[in-house]
Amino acid sequence: MNNNILGKEVQAYINSHLNADVSKIVLSKSPFPEVSSAELANQIAAKKKAEKKLPTWFNTKEVYYPTMLSIEQTSSEDTAKYKSNLAKGKRLIDITAGFGVDSYYFSKKMEEVYSCEINEELSAISAYNAELLDAKSIQCLAIDGLAYLSETEGTFDTIYIDPARRSTSGKVFKLADCTPNVVEHFQLLLNKAARIIIKTSPLLDLQAGLTELKNVSEIHIVSVKNECKELLWVIDKNFNEETKIICATLNSSIKQIELPLHDDSDVVLMEKVQSSGYLYEPDAALMKSGAFNAIANAFTLTKLGKQSHLYFSEDLKEDFIGRIFKITQIYAPNELKKEKNLQGNVIIRNFPERAENLVKKLKIKPDQDTFYIFSQVQQDYVVFKTVIEQYY
Repeated sequence: MNNNILGKEVQAYINSHLNADVSKIVLSKSPFPEVSSAELANQIAAKKKAEKKLPTWFNTKEVYYPTMLSIEQTSSEDTAKYKSNLAKGKRLIDITAGFGVDSYYFSKKMEEVYSCEINEELSAISAYNAELLDAKSIQCLAIDGLAYLSETEGTFDTIYIDPARRSTSGKVFKLADCTPNVVEHFQLLLNKAARIIIKTSPLLDLQAGLTELKNVSEIHIVSVKNECKELLWVIDKNFNEETKIICATLNSSIKQIELPLHDDSDVVLMEKVQSSGYLYEPDAALMKSGAFNAIANAFTLTKLGKQSHLYFSEDLKEDFIGRIFKITQIYAPNELKKEKNLQGNVIIRNFPERAENLVKKLKIKPDQDTFYIFSQVQQDYVVFKTVIEQYY
């Protein structure tokens, strides 16, 4: 950690170059003898990245930023704030603290937060920023969090872990393939806390995770602007009931819905094409749950087909979590070929053609509010022309 970066002139330079080309700054001579061009470029790029992702840090003077990789890997403020509400008790240990964003928000709920980061420089940066942000309940430890947990005689109310994947190849992975290996050290974790919260990538399959973990009371599927950001696995000691699936969307407001782990509910399917009414596309968090029939029943909707995962109602369901489209016209696919000057976006659900191919073939120009939804009702393929009613 180069404390010279915190000098007034250096900070003024960083703030005045937030929109500059950092690649040029790297190749230029630094105006400050104790701060390299590479360090300046990193501070500028990291602070710029923090503007939307970490506004509290961005708007605080003299924050020291780590490498861009650490900024990219850290939680956003929105997701950190959400998961802080899942902690319980007074004492929490974050054994994979990184830049310390999660630790900071946990400190707003807990009396004591132990923030463990094995990278000494990153831990020092987090400690400095914690003091700057007046997070007095955080104790930053430059140590392997799992080793500290195994050596300390103390216990905690909550343990938080954000394990890193050891391999980036392929979309399928297991928790046992991550560092720290929570599967291998699961009994240690249970012995040290009543609650464990594990953050994973949304790429982890729910059933695969449940085969590796025990005592999972809740799985929170968290999305922002229809992009699934993370899975939060809440483990409670001695819990042996059915796991709850909670889908949460963090947009202008927080919306939540609880869905069943095993979706064996019946669902009403659309019998004939409707030329008016509304179509519903579930948010990414709901889609990740796989509870497609339960989604229909939760919002009193009709499903277009078993495999379409699109829903319909005659009246607007404003509480729906996802995109809503108002139907303005319907076409058979061949009829659309006769139309000229088509403008809109294309959505494909259970239809034997790629969206980009249809755009090219039908010469559809982009339009922000109009959507052509290609799907199937019973045995017939159909195109719904719609205008969007709700984005998120």
